[in-house]
Amino acid sequence: QEQMVESGGGLVQAGGSLRLSCTASGIWFAGVDIGWYRQAPGKQRELVASISPEETTQYVDSVEGRFTISRDHARNTVHLQMRSLKPEDTGLYYCNTAPITYAPWGQGTQVTVSS
Repeated sequence: QEQMVESGGGLVQAGGSLRLSCTASGIWFAGVDIGWYRQAPGKQRELVASISPEETTQYVDSVEGRFTISRDHARNTVHLQMRSLKPEDTGLYYCNTAPITYAPWGQGTQVTVSS
């Protein structure tokens, strides 16, 4: 059974950093792109970063240069290092396959950036 478990969120001041982690099970981890999605209050969920099995990365413009996505094939884990955080980065962060989501959505991890 596919499962995605996110962790690492928290409350941070603007300019701070956080590192999110996602552990996947029940999916062909080595063969799919994995993405981090963000759902800001009152907005639709959006894909903000993704990484291919060959570790090619893509970012939405708003996080380019501040966020870094990486993956550990041995641990079926994907990380999102977030730096220079802004209040507009606030939201629930989820991981899933990308750009088409195959796994059920997990609980997500809340990131709150105060100004």
